Amino acid sequence: MAMIEVGGTAFGYDEAGEGPAVVLLHTAIGDRRMWDAQFTALAATHRVIRYDRRGFGETGGGPGEFAHYEDLLALLDARGIEQAALVGASMGGACALDAALAAPERITRLALLGSGLTGHEWPDHMQADIARLTAEAFTPERLAHYLAREGDLDPADVRAMADANIRYLVAGPARDVSVLPAEMLALVREMCAQVYRREWTAPQWTERIPDTRHRLAEITTPALVVIGTADALGLIELSAHLAESLPNAELAELPDTGHLPSMERPDEVTTLLRKFL
Repeated sequence: MAMIEVGGTAFGYDEAGEGPAVVLLHTAIGDRRMWDAQFTALAATHRVIRYDRRGFGETGGGPGEFAHYEDLLALLDARGIEQAALVGASMGGACALDAALAAPERITRLALLGSGLTGHEWPDHMQADIARLTAEAFTPERLAHYLAREGDLDPADVRAMADANIRYLVAGPARDVSVLPAEMLALVREMCAQVYRREWTAPQWTERIPDTRHRLAEITTPALVVIGTADALGLIELSAHLAESLPNAELAELPDTGHLPSMERPDEVTTLLRKFL
């Protein structure tokens, strides 16, 4: 694993292969390790980069103001890459869309897997589901304690929050976690727990939020929208909205698949990406 300094911050990243550039952008409940299968496979025909976004995995964070898409474009500059295809999962997809608006001439293709959208307001039913799962994990008082970053972190609470995410997103609301491969489940639990340990203890920053949700029609870059049919309903609805709103998009549904298809269905996702790229 390598490090690259961008704008005074050291980013954990990996790079392999030669050819057209492809950047893999991870979810908000994981880090760049979620792309293990695709990173190796795509490097046979492409120059592939994966990195941990600011505050995730091996990448540091700290107080200040920034935007994830600006970090992405700065990383491309640092590696001497003029143009790249972006493959983004969940909030990594939101980052990819933001970059496509900020620098459309630099983004050749967009693959969006269970994508988020900057500024999107999640439907009431999804917010209610998340509130219920959080309440089942621990009391509102303990959550407020963690959000205030007052220290005294209970490892059991971290595990409970990671497991709540796994049940609701990774497996999906209608499936049991037993359907997930054991090796995948262990890595997701490790990545997600690390996310919450840092989020509840580390100094936080101010993120500059672009208004992307009302500008989708401006993104004419060819796009592939991928969604697992077992994902949370709010994400399925959002993927349908993206496929309808992006002028040059196609929708691919993966049956009986949750929020992390790159890990749950690595061969199918790699095949889709190879064809699209």
